[in-house]
Amino acid sequence: MKKIYSISYDLNKSGKDYDGLIAAIKSYGTWCTPTKSYWLVATTGSANDIYNKLKPHLDDDDTIFIQRIMGDRAGWMSKKVWEWVNKHVPSTVTV
Repeated sequence: MKKIYSISYDLNKSGKDYDGLIAAIKSYGTWCTPTKSYWLVATTGSANDIYNKLKPHLDDDDTIFIQRIMGDRAGWMSKKVWEWVNKHVPSTVTV
């Protein structure tokens, strides 16, 4: 079963081509980008697996945070993003 992870990053070198990072994120196939540097991806892997896949596309002064998401949520986003979230992100947490 696929889990949903959030990926948030700050890329700190201006002028660098980060197309490789974006392509690596999109390679998960099931993804959504609610904001410019915040992504949601579906995968059977772990947060550490995602990190290891994306790390080669980052510089030492960049930052990245990856976390599994589920449950309660709120926000103001496009209808398209909310449709993706409602389809893929569990709205309840079972312990």
